[in-house]
Amino acid sequence: MGFHVASYDHIKQGRVTDVYFERVKAALSSKGINPMVDMEVRAGSLPHEWKWAVFAGLEEVLDLVDGLPIEVRAMEEGELFGPREPVLSVRGRYLDFGVFETAILGLLCQASGIATSAARCKLAAGDRTVISFGARRMHPTLAPMIERNAFIGGCDGVAVVESAEQLGETASGTMSHTLILCAQDERLAYEIFDASMPPEVARVALIDTFQDEKFGALFAAEVLGDRLAAVRLDTPGSRRGDFLRIMEEVRWELDIRGFGHVKLFISGNLDEYKILEYNPMADAYGVGTHISNSPVVNFAMDIVQIDSKPLAKRGKESGLKQVWRCSADGARVRTLATGQATPCPRCGSAMEPLIEDCYKDGHVLVKTPAPRDLRARVLSKLESVEL
Repeated sequence: MGFHVASYDHIKQGRVTDVYFERVKAALSSKGINPMVDMEVRAGSLPHEWKWAVFAGLEEVLDLVDGLPIEVRAMEEGELFGPREPVLSVRGRYLDFGVFETAILGLLCQASGIATSAARCKLAAGDRTVISFGARRMHPTLAPMIERNAFIGGCDGVAVVESAEQLGETASGTMSHTLILCAQDERLAYEIFDASMPPEVARVALIDTFQDEKFGALFAAEVLGDRLAAVRLDTPGSRRGDFLRIMEEVRWELDIRGFGHVKLFISGNLDEYKILEYNPMADAYGVGTHISNSPVVNFAMDIVQIDSKPLAKRGKESGLKQVWRCSADGARVRTLATGQATPCPRCGSAMEPLIEDCYKDGHVLVKTPAPRDLRARVLSKLESVEL
């Protein structure tokens, strides 16, 4: 029977579209109406009152529209944007691309939401490691998309083998509860894991399967010695109590026995606010559902010009726009795309445009950086924002 997903070819053919676009096409075609339009993608607000979000999904959009007689302008993938700021625009005859609105929005909304949640977790964690653990919460065909955007949003690694290979990275992870349960003994599980893994695999011991975290940590230290890189606490919520106090106890017991180098890896029901709470004791985090099931950025794609004349529906600002940023103080201004650069309203410095030509005359004009470079771009921008 196969998986219930759309094929690449069907998406490219415009079959993943809301039916009313097909009906609009039939109605307009019957009268020979096919105006030149400019459509902008923007979000009027952001989830959970986020002050900023990460723009992601552009590479897939450019692949989707490749071959269409249109022009695309957009922010760089990995750019930060705020409410009401356009991130992408399309110019062309409406009937040449209108049926792709559903797919364009789907590609951008989910990717940007995942990248933003990952960025917020990484911002909260600071220099502590954050690994994406959430692929198991979503349809498996989406795993590479989810973890790509988690990675470019700031995660230090991803857990799924296929996702890591597509990123050009090495998959990250620890041992599982199933290993310990099948071995029926934590010490035996640590021994066989250590004996079976190549040297480059970090020895991270899961310490809460059968017993108290403190004694699990001491068992792991006894078995693995200096090879023990970290202990992972994945304690169920029903048993956590004062979880930060549990971490303090584990840290104390390891330190007084000469295992100060062993890090505390925390997983289970984490978000950026839990990370901030646990930072005093934790060294690394595995974040799952919060990233993979991130709220989507609620982009809309609206006509703002017809035949180069400003026109938009009620509640939308007409006219094709540009977003300007001051490199000196970060101030941002929206103007019409035809407007000239204006000095920064705060400091008077020159401002740079954030929206650039991406696709024209059948050619993609920008090269998407490698995922590691995109991630570096996002991390550099996080230095100037707060949660």
